[in-house]
Amino acid sequence: MPYLQRNYPLLLLSQFLSALGDNALLAVIVGQLTYLQQAGVLSEAQLRTHNTVYTSLLFVPFIFLAPVAGFLNDRHSKTSWLAGGNALKIFGTLLCALSLRWGPIWQGIGYLVVGVGACVYGPAKYGILPEILPRERLVRANGMVELLTLVAILGGAIAGSVMADRWKDSVLSSYAVLVGIYLGSFLLNLLMQRTPSNPGVLWSANTTAFKDHARQLALAPRLSRMLVGTGLFWICGAAMKINFQPWGLSVLHLPDNTQIALLGLWLSVGVMVGSILAGRWFPVGQLQRTRLFGFALACMLGLLFSVEHLNLWKHPTIQAGALHLILPVVGLLVGTGIAAGFFLIPLNAALQAESDPNKLGKTIAVQNLVDNLGMVSASLLCLFSVQVGISASGVFLVLAVVTAGIVALLKIPASTIPTTPAGKTR
Repeated sequence: MPYLQRNYPLLLLSQFLSALGDNALLAVIVGQLTYLQQAGVLSEAQLRTHNTVYTSLLFVPFIFLAPVAGFLNDRHSKTSWLAGGNALKIFGTLLCALSLRWGPIWQGIGYLVVGVGACVYGPAKYGILPEILPRERLVRANGMVELLTLVAILGGAIAGSVMADRWKDSVLSSYAVLVGIYLGSFLLNLLMQRTPSNPGVLWSANTTAFKDHARQLALAPRLSRMLVGTGLFWICGAAMKINFQPWGLSVLHLPDNTQIALLGLWLSVGVMVGSILAGRWFPVGQLQRTRLFGFALACMLGLLFSVEHLNLWKHPTIQAGALHLILPVVGLLVGTGIAAGFFLIPLNAALQAESDPNKLGKTIAVQNLVDNLGMVSASLLCLFSVQVGISASGVFLVLAVVTAGIVALLKIPASTIPTTPAGKTR
């Protein structure tokens, strides 16, 4: 079969737009909560509860529907599921728009449908690469998809926050733009040359193989702890993302959604720096310092808790037009991201290098399930904090204690496989 190389640039642009839309839509939805709280319609506790529930709706389908999505993408043409995922996202956004007339419940229903679309779209965007590119280009292609996804996540969060601020009295305009973004991604999928289906893939065999491999990973002392470590990273990431809005409003007194979105930007910059440095400095499979970096992450979370109580973190500030930067807080967020990057990347690299190469796809599928369970756990932690009266700052302290506790138990056995110098693969 000839390589369908024209599909690759179409895939990259489609993925960028689709991920941009996912994150911009969430920012538009939760951005409305900011103004409802400022108007006295929502209390801080209600804002935190609504924020957590809306954010969680994107994670939930990945837990309950991931095996179904994987099976459908293995059996049917992946270009069809790329288009199908975006069609669901368009429908979900239209349902969100119904909230303007029939209440916020429709935003929840709509964003849950978008989550289902993301769930069926996700396996296709990676699984299609071996079908459209030669083997020697796969590593670089995966890296490009990841890079564009990260840029889209950051860009979507900021763009959605800007829309939420600019069109706070005309939310329908934001939803119209988001439908246009998803529609653009959908049309790019339709322009792709159709990839083949595989009717030989059976549901029973596919499900059994996934369960068996998950059991094998759970019983492997070293690999299972790597999975726990990557899941912990996503617990921290999701909890911080959920907590930034109430923390930014109540502690930092940020004026709008755009300023709150920048908190996530500084954290992500730190993660990128930590990821790049970890990839260069630490050989693949060398995890002796993993717990050290985990404790460093817990310490940084503890320092974020102290911002509310120590004035030294609130000065100096920079005011550049509408941009309001609290420099010590920016430094703390970048530092937290660096510690998280140092913690995650060696675990990810070792997990991929030490897994059975013939079952690497299933290993990544299990890891995705663990990571999404971690994000749902983060949502439950945030909801529990609201129910028991823990403040937005207190969430960082709880997260620091949880992180330190898990890391203390995360004793990863030494590898029997020789380590590989950083930047190289076996």
